[in-house]
Amino acid sequence: MSQEVVILTGISGSGKSVALHALEDAGFFCVDNLPPELLRDFIRLEHERFSARVAVAVDVRTAGSLPHLLPLIDDLRNEGLHVRCVFLDAATDALVRRFSETRRPHPLSTQGTPGDGSRALIDAIELERSLLADLREVSTVIDTSQLRPAQLRQWMRDLVGANASSLTLVFESFAFKHGVPLDADFVFDVRVLPNPFYIRELRPLTGRDDAVVAYLEEQPEVADMLGQIETFLRRWLPSFENDQRSYLTVAIGCTGGQHRSVYGAEQLASKFADRNATLVRHRELGELA
Repeated sequence: MSQEVVILTGISGSGKSVALHALEDAGFFCVDNLPPELLRDFIRLEHERFSARVAVAVDVRTAGSLPHLLPLIDDLRNEGLHVRCVFLDAATDALVRRFSETRRPHPLSTQGTPGDGSRALIDAIELERSLLADLREVSTVIDTSQLRPAQLRQWMRDLVGANASSLTLVFESFAFKHGVPLDADFVFDVRVLPNPFYIRELRPLTGRDDAVVAYLEEQPEVADMLGQIETFLRRWLPSFENDQRSYLTVAIGCTGGQHRSVYGAEQLASKFADRNATLVRHRELGELA
């Protein structure tokens, strides 16, 4: 049985504990903050114990060893292991709010009295971003800035449930008023399309409801824009596949993230479902997508 390995990392405060618990619930044998030097021995040991799915959380506390992690990941993949790197990120203001609520120190904040080398929280966050930049570059990124823990758990389960051997397309709807997702590879703005929000009976609905779908399907410019996005993606997908990408996140944004972007993400996902593994995320919807 081929062994599957998830390397979970990201910015402190972005939700790694929640994500690791989700992986554990999904059947992974999990370990937190394992030094990269021990990764190969850990994987071998779990393989001997018949653990086909393992997850390892790595963070900035082992920053001195991180330069050795990237070549190790390449070696493991060359040995036939399915290695997924997942990087959790969040906007700086969201991270500051979370640290303030929990009153926990950032791992890179120097403890001591003022004037004794204490590093401001924002400076610590930016330093951490710099230290993890190379690892983020080769990972699937999940932006947790606007996510509830239940959403993050569901997104992690969806992610590890996708086919590990081919490019997975992730279509994500969002609201521009809440910020562009940090995990987006492509961002398309559909705010120029007719807005169901201004039709009273459609306002409380979403882009997954039949009445909204019917309204948007009657608008020729909607089909035109989504058709052009589809053409663009079909043109460039082979290049991303040749680049050994595992995931490609396409973000569709409108004003409130309820109608047009939701409809667009759903429609595009259906267009590519017969070609690629597809996931759909709706960041702003109250319920899980």
